Amino acid sequence: MRPANSEGGVGVVGATDTRGKHRIQAELKRLEQESRFLEEELEQLEKMEKASVACMELLAHVEAKPDPLLPVTTSPLNPLWDRWFEGPQDSKRCSCWIL
Repeated sequence: MRPANSEGGVGVVGATDTRGKHRIQAELKRLEQESRFLEEELEQLEKMEKASVACMELLAHVEAKPDPLLPVTTSPLNPLWDRWFEGPQDSKRCSCWIL
């Protein structure tokens, strides 16, 4: 058995305290950096104009033009095309389901 040494116990506690202190200081520094970043971002947001005005202008511009991906049909619709997209109407005629 080893005799209890009071100096050995203090050395371990001192090293642990130093690492804990360093960890706390690093965390504090990280929080200060994050706080500065958020303050800078807030200042930039305060300098910007209102987003609602820009959004309303964009919305008016987009709504004024038709969607290029949607077909514009001015002629009568052809009901034969529906069978390709809706599946078979008569179950006796076709036993397979496309969709």
